[in-house]
Amino acid sequence: MTDSNQHVHEQAPTDASFALQRMPEALSTAKTIDEMKAQFARLQMLSRTRPINDWGTRETQLDNLEVMLSDNQESFAKAISADFGYRSQSETQFAELFPSFTGISHAKKHGKKWMKTYRAPISPIYMPAHNEIQPQPLGVVGIMVPWNYPLFLAIGPMIDALVAGNRVMVKMSEAAPQFAQTFADAISRYFSPDMICVVLGEVDIAAAFSELPFDHLLYTGSTAVGKKVMAAAAPNLTPVTLELGGKSPVIVLDDANLESVVNRVMMGKTLNAGQTCIAPDYVLIQRQYHDQFIHLAKEWMAKHYPNIENNPDYSRIINGEQFKRVKGYLDALTGVEIHALTAVEPNIETRLMPPVIVSEPAPDSDLMQNEIFAPILPLMHYETLDDAISFVNARPRPLALYVFSDNYSSIENVRNNTVSGGLCINEVIMHVAQHDLPFGGVGDSGTGAYHGKAGFERLSHMKPIFVQTKLNGLNFLLPPYGGLFKKAMALFLK
Repeated sequence: MTDSNQHVHEQAPTDASFALQRMPEALSTAKTIDEMKAQFARLQMLSRTRPINDWGTRETQLDNLEVMLSDNQESFAKAISADFGYRSQSETQFAELFPSFTGISHAKKHGKKWMKTYRAPISPIYMPAHNEIQPQPLGVVGIMVPWNYPLFLAIGPMIDALVAGNRVMVKMSEAAPQFAQTFADAISRYFSPDMICVVLGEVDIAAAFSELPFDHLLYTGSTAVGKKVMAAAAPNLTPVTLELGGKSPVIVLDDANLESVVNRVMMGKTLNAGQTCIAPDYVLIQRQYHDQFIHLAKEWMAKHYPNIENNPDYSRIINGEQFKRVKGYLDALTGVEIHALTAVEPNIETRLMPPVIVSEPAPDSDLMQNEIFAPILPLMHYETLDDAISFVNARPRPLALYVFSDNYSSIENVRNNTVSGGLCINEVIMHVAQHDLPFGGVGDSGTGAYHGKAGFERLSHMKPIFVQTKLNGLNFLLPPYGGLFKKAMALFLK
């Protein structure tokens, strides 16, 4: 549970080691800007003087992460539930612990292979020289965690950072303070402060965090804040990965099994009470299927969330501010049909927001302009598939797009003529749990991708290396340029 590079202390003292000794005591948790800056300086120096180049150390950190999750899964779930006002332990297990454990297992299985230097192709012109690519740790990776899945969206990037041999600083969300403290306490027990530091604090500390000269900064959250994070990172030329969300559409074709569509869409929309960045945001469906969709959605709710007011599987809205924002969307709607899927009204005291369907809200309404992040599902109609594709393409590119159909040609039309961070065919959300797929956005929904090998490469320096041999044919191309040079150039110049 410590940095296995600690044996470096046994070596002869260096200027760097003396400098490290003069620095403030290492901290597992930073709660002020000064503490955060001091710990960053320490981790940065360690990353330069004691890079983690061996698989053994990296594997140990992944083992520690796995044991920490295993030992603390109940306390983590309770803390998350307390922050939300209520969230079931089962939902935390499914949406946060399960992908975290499988992500660690995937990294441990493949990481040793990923980190090996490997040959890259080379043109015959340059042979017998050869090309190599050597993955190296970037150094110190900063991770900014949102409140909606505060465990998985901390652990997921940490897995990628650790398997790539980096040290890590994690800024937890101030909107989930109980989990943030619980997580920080756990990290302090399972990791050396010379490996991971958890940063706690409000917006001012988050802003200062984004200004640190990290070797890479990964942020998950809103597009508006993502722009601020990128701007803060720019003076340091810090590379950023932004996972931002947006409005993820569902396109339902007329050949799709509507009962199956409703089953998957409602699963995605009610998970965590809709507070999921890749939740289905709105559905594009032909108008003649609106009533049937609503009827099936009511039946689905009665089956999966009966007695929703006291249902142990249904989550609450994270806080009063978010609840008022979401309720405001509904209150602002005029001249549209709001279809309650249960007999229960929204309750600001308990922050219970029952799912509703809204038929054809105005495209310029707040509901259709902003990411909903709640169990409100607009149904929009389209006449032709080209109309649906045009509707999606007229808006910022989404983090996810979902299409339901059994028609190959129609699916190919959607695949080839839309751009989204990810795409699911006859499913929603599940692409995020695929560790062999990169996960990220495009345009307003984000920049860069991570998870699995993509995350390893994102958080590594993939150093290109050209290896020359004793027999160097390039010497024939040195001046003075004569006939041989001209003949050689004639082979390649057009």
